[in-house]
Order: sequence, then C-alpha cells, then structure tokens
Amino acid sequence: MRQQLIETFDPNETGTQEDQVTRATDDKGKLIDLEKLGNDERKAQMQEVLEKQKAELAKREKEVSQEKMVALKTSALRFFDDWRDSILLRVGEVVNSRKTAEDQSKQANPELARSETETASERIETNDHEGTIAETLLKVYPPVETALRKVAKEKRILILHSILLLLLSLEHYNAYSRTLLLYLTTSLGLSVTILSEDEKKVARGLLTAAEKMSADEETKKRAEENQASRKWKMGIAGVAGAALIGITGGLAAPLLASGIGTALGGIGLGATAAAGYLGALAGSSVLVGGLFGSYGAKMTSKAMEQYTRDVEDFAFLPIQKPGESEIEARRLRVAIGISGWLGDKEELVKPWKCIGPGQETLALRFELEALMNLGNALTTLVTSAAWSYAKSEIIKRTAFAALTAGLWPLGLLKASRIIDNPWSIANQRAQKAGEVLADALINKAQGERPVTLVGYSLGAKVIYVCLQQLAERKAFGLIENAIMLEAPTPSRSADWRRIRSVVTGRVVNAYSTNDYILAFLYRSSSIQFGVAGLSPVLNVKGVENVEVGDLVKGHTLYRHATAPILKRIGFEDIDLQELEY
Repeated sequence: MRQQLIETFDPNETGTQEDQVTRATDDKGKLIDLEKLGNDERKAQMQEVLEKQKAELAKREKEVSQEKMVALKTSALRFFDDWRDSILLRVGEVVNSRKTAEDQSKQANPELARSETETASERIETNDHEGTIAETLLKVYPPVETALRKVAKEKRILILHSILLLLLSLEHYNAYSRTLLLYLTTSLGLSVTILSEDEKKVARGLLTAAEKMSADEETKKRAEENQASRKWKMGIAGVAGAALIGITGGLAAPLLASGIGTALGGIGLGATAAAGYLGALAGSSVLVGGLFGSYGAKMTSKAMEQYTRDVEDFAFLPIQKPGESEIEARRLRVAIGISGWLGDKEELVKPWKCIGPGQETLALRFELEALMNLGNALTTLVTSAAWSYAKSEIIKRTAFAALTAGLWPLGLLKASRIIDNPWSIANQRAQKAGEVLADALINKAQGERPVTLVGYSLGAKVIYVCLQQLAERKAFGLIENAIMLEAPTPSRSADWRRIRSVVTGRVVNAYSTNDYILAFLYRSSSIQFGVAGLSPVLNVKGVENVEVGDLVKGHTLYRHATAPILKRIGFEDIDLQELEY
C-alpha cells in the first residue's frame, strides 16, 4: 500500500503498458502503421517516438519535483506511516499479551457451531457480476502470498472478522483501513461479499448494542448540564464530555447478542474477546455515535445548513431501501452520488439507486435551480435542428478532434446562446460545491467512515474539485474510491496525481471519445490541458481509464447509464435488481 503511494509520484510509473508507449502519429494525430513504411522512414519515425518519450519523461520529472508536489508526497507518506504504526501497535497489544490470549482462547469456540450461522456464508447469493468484481479486485488489490490461505474457510473468515474489529478499536474506520481489508480479503482467497456482509452485521450490531449501553443516561445527563440538548437530537456522539464506561461482561453482552464476535460460518470469538478487540468502542455509545457521524445525523440534519451560505440547497439525501429502519440503513461505509444536471428533481436520487446495500448511499443536492436550468437547456439543444445538422458534420471526427479543430458549424454556434449561460452558471456552482463538499468531509460529516464518490458530468466536476481541495489541505484517509463519468475537467497528469494521492482505493475515469455535447460545451475552456471525459488520463499510476462510449450514446443519457457503467468497471456494490430494471 505504501508502494502505491510512492509510485503515484514516480515519473517512471505511468500506469498501463498502453500508456507507456508513445505512438507514431501524423500531423493530424492519426496513428501511423510503421510496418507499411520503408526502413529509413521507419527509423526516422522510431527516433521521433524516442525523442517524444524523453521529452515526456523530462516533463514528468519536473512535475513531481515541484515544491508543492514534494510536500504532498511527504505529507501523504507521513499520514500512511502514522496509520500503519497505529495498526501494528494495536495488533501487537492483542497478539503479544499472553494473558489476553489465554483469556480469549477460553471464550473462543474453535469448533464450528452447528447452528443457522454455520451456512451463512453459503447462503450469500452469488451471480455473474461477482466474477467481474473478483477479477477486478484481484487486479486492483493483488493478493499477498500467505500460508493462512490453506486453513479452513471458516477460520479465514474469522481472521477477517477479527481484523475488522481491531481496526474499529482505533475509533475510526478510515479509507486506508478499508483498503487493508480488501488486500486481506483477496490474500485469504475470500469473496468481497463476505467482507461486505460482515461490515453490515458489525454496523448493525454496534448501533444496536450502543442503544442498550448504560452510557445513554450519563450522556443525557451531561447534555442537560451543558445546556446542549439540541445536540442530543442530532445523535449522542455530538455531545462532548460523556464518561467512557469500562468494558465488563455486562457491556459485552449486547455485542454478542447483536452478532459481533461471530463470523459468517459459525466460529465465534466470545463476548469478552470481541469486546476486547473493539477496545473502548465496545463500552461507549458516544464513540459509536462518532464513528457513524452521530448515527448519520450529521449528513442529513440541520448540521448541513452551515454550508448553504456558500452553495444553495447543499444537502445529503439518504437513499434507504424500502422497509429499512434507521439502524438497518447504517453502514460502515458511505457512498455519495452526485448528478451533473437534472431533467426533474427525481434525478437527484434515481441514478444512484443502483448502488448496492454494502454502503450507506446518499445523493448530494446542490444548486437545484441551476442544474434544472442546465437540464432544460441541454434538452432544447439536442432536439434542435442546428444540433442534428451539426452532428452529421462533426461525427466524421472524434469529439476531442472536433474540439481542438474548432470547426463547429455556424448554425450550431448561433444556437449556443441556448446553452452557454446555463452551462457557465452551473459549472461555477459545481466548482463551489466541490470546495464545500471537501470542507464537509474534512469536518467529518460522514463520521469516521470511508467515502466513495460517484458522479456524472458536473457531478464529476464536483468530485474533481473536492479531491483537489483535499490534496491542497493534506486531508488523507477520507476517500476510498472516486468514480468520475464524463468529467468536464482537465486531464493533465499533475491534477490527477494529486487526486490519486488522497484516494486509497480506485480512481476511475469513464470517458467517451464520441461525446460531442461535452466537446461543444467545453470549447471555451482550456483545451490544451485535455478533457478527462473525452480521453484517457495518461502517465499517472493507479488511474483506471474506461471507454464507455458504446454504453452511452450521448452526454444527456449518462443519468440512465450509471448502473451499466458501474457494472463494466467491476464496481463492488451494485443492486442487481436496479440493474435489470
């Protein structure tokens, strides 16, 4: 994991093999078939390619040696090293204490419990998409060779469960912790579904147990004494100064009753052992509330009003599954879906219903009026006669070639008044929304949980700006994944190197070379820096580029294609029922 960070800032690490090859092209950017050239011509072209490679390497070396980039690398590595040391120290406390090990061995049941939980892992539904997920995760999180892979599956599951509890005992579950568990999952030869199900069970167990803890009365008392009862309404984690209750058998019992300490497959740690692994978290509803962002209240309550001074309508809208209670909807991970423009208000939420039950999904609402105006303008433009004519002309080129050439039909340029102003306004508001989102995440609106960001069009712009802000403010360990669909943002490597440094898991750029709407909208921007939504991001290790032009026939259709795109990239959490719908 540390090596991944180092490679992000290594000018010699450029990602895929295809990215590393500079190909011979003519003046119009068309690839030259070297096999068809004579010897002298081929040598000349190869020499030109080598010179380009040297020039590009020199450019990358200069880029990563800049003072701000060096400071970012240093800060990222320092944060990772501190996190790693805290993990090693916590594991050492458990493993190296002989008395603790002896006590826990008496509580644990090394034999399979012949109960309903025995076949829990077998009852997890499997499907064709899981094969795609498994293949993708093996590439992104390559397994480490370990003898533990040879032990019984039930014991491997228990190891995974135990490490999850130990990570939570640090009173946070940051993005690095989650990424570590994904490496452990692939190394133990387990399905990511097992990890996801375990996370759901632990989240539900912690919140259920917290409700029963005697810390509730103490917390209420302190809240009244401090005249801060309004904080209580937002969740007991918002109240400072609550006494931490020692871990006893009485407090450990609710954990066991909630299923914490028993892994899928039936092997159990026992109540005291599970509480010991969880540390202070097992005895404090305040800490549990802090982990979940005051039980989720920070992301959905009036606490968000402080951000509306900068961006109108800034709010997180929960996307709960039908029939779920508030506790059942809570997860150890958060996904935030961001729509880039709206045809109607329902499209704030609808594209993100495809995100599966492994994460607590929320939709970000911002600048509703500006996004609605942009949606109406886009619909008017694409149905206009000027666009129909223009498309027949420019379709002879790729979208990016049409953009760089600037050869837009006169009729289309005249019709641009329909779209230019709404686009400019919404684009500026997306910039501000990204800054505000970064501020909300740094202030732990999500609690101490890892966040996955997914957005299309200007929603992807919000993510791009947010991640740039996180890098600027050296805020690491917050973001697990960032997935940007048709991002109207620059594709220059320096920007995406910064993005890569603050994301512990996957950074995905889904683009289409045939998105002529995006090319037209972007025509007045700084095209010399490229457009991520129209072409791959090159020369940054760890950025995944996925062409999705065959799934989406136009920029206005992305809101309907989120599920197929997420399926193609091997996204870990997809609701297959929504995909079929």
